[in-house]
Amino acid sequence: MTWNKHKYRAVKTTIDGITFASKREAKRYTELKILEKAGYITHLELQPEYQITINGIKICKYIADFRYFTVRAESNERSYNSKGEWQTPTLTGDREGQIVEDSKGFKTPIYRLKKKLVEACYPGTIIKEV
Repeated sequence: MTWNKHKYRAVKTTIDGITFASKREAKRYTELKILEKAGYITHLELQPEYQITINGIKICKYIADFRYFTVRAESNERSYNSKGEWQTPTLTGDREGQIVEDSKGFKTPIYRLKKKLVEACYPGTIIKEV
């Protein structure tokens, strides 16, 4: 008899025809889709790859769960148009910051090493665990 249990008890889940490695990752995808539809984030990307190359030698690659950009409002203050009417601050679409996310229930030593390598090789990139 063969058991197909995941080592860390993750359960594969399919949403929108996309199979995710865990329920946690699938749930986060649903949350990010809502944020993207509402205009708070843009350019949602699944499974972005980062090549780790040091001194011209390919060491490994890291595959994150998600990458996206936050969108900021032009102003948090009350603003009025030329007619003196209340004007809601609009989303500019400017990229305030790139967010790289990984849905983790358990941080393996390999993951910790790859995270440090990506953050060192790609300045400004910070991996956020959710």
